[in-house]
Amino acid sequence: MQFMMIVKSTKESEAGGAPNPKLMAAVAKMAEEANRRGVMVGGGGLQPSSQGARIRVGGGKTAVIDGPFAETKELVGGYAIFDLKSREEAIQMGKEFMQVHADILGPSYEGELEIRPLMEPPPNGGKSS
Repeated sequence: MQFMMIVKSTKESEAGGAPNPKLMAAVAKMAEEANRRGVMVGGGGLQPSSQGARIRVGGGKTAVIDGPFAETKELVGGYAIFDLKSREEAIQMGKEFMQVHADILGPSYEGELEIRPLMEPPPNGGKSS
């Protein structure tokens, strides 16, 4: 089963400053281990929302909204997709990932990671046999 882990942005990541090098090294080590185990499908960090845009549709009209976007805790700062055995395994991996942040960035760090299972394609691509 595949899971997407979505780490939320912080004021610091939205400000566009360089990430903490010690944290990036620790995250890279975790990714290397997940790749070695064959469970990491992909992932990466995202530029601040000031570099992005949103496309909104309503009332039959399409609008483009340029970043930055207001609420950092609602923004995606990075993501990873893992192929794991269970939701419990995904939660354990997510807890370890966030603990690395707390250990390196200290007690003032506040962050959030969302874990969502990916939709699985229907058997036979949805075609009846």
